[in-house]
Amino acid sequence: MINPTPDLLNNLYWITLLAVIVSSASGVLKAGFKQFDLFGVIIIAIATGLGGGSLRDMLLDRDVFWIRDQSFFIASLGSAIAIFISARFVAISPRFFLVADAAGLATFGVAGTLVSLMVGAPWLVASFMGVMTGTMGGIFRDILSNEPPVVFQSPLYATVSWGGSLLFILLVQLDLDITIAATIAGSAIFFTRLIAIKFNLGLPRFRFKS
Repeated sequence: MINPTPDLLNNLYWITLLAVIVSSASGVLKAGFKQFDLFGVIIIAIATGLGGGSLRDMLLDRDVFWIRDQSFFIASLGSAIAIFISARFVAISPRFFLVADAAGLATFGVAGTLVSLMVGAPWLVASFMGVMTGTMGGIFRDILSNEPPVVFQSPLYATVSWGGSLLFILLVQLDLDITIAATIAGSAIFFTRLIAIKFNLGLPRFRFKS
């Protein structure tokens, strides 16, 4: 268990805030490709930015983070509106969705693992909570957009998140500073995900013997 010092809680706050903003942005972009109206965009952005962390908190029996502190809800809402308006004046490449999605996967993966360690979850459970926090918002986003979830068909998605969560736990066990450990693990998730997309790297798919 990691002792939740004031500095650690402050780091967690900013990591989570960044995760909410970039994940909500990926939700807006997905909704934008579907040409949803403003309300639809906001709903999908909030589901993407807050969904994974909400499920994590309920499973860990702790107060849901954005209900306890509405600044996260405001950040998700603000991100949605800002991207919605900006897209009318600036050309946004569809590939930017993948960058925002990878950033959300990285930041939420680290934040979810850290929260789980702080409440005393075993290391394996904590790592999986990091995966769930990083991926469930995207699953909610894709389901609401009536598309198969990216996590089940895209190159090295949840696998990258799980590897980064385990790396973060290892670095913490080696007494590395939490901020440095979070930066290293988060960067590893982010860049590995982008490399996997570029070179189409993935796990073997299920196949029946013909």
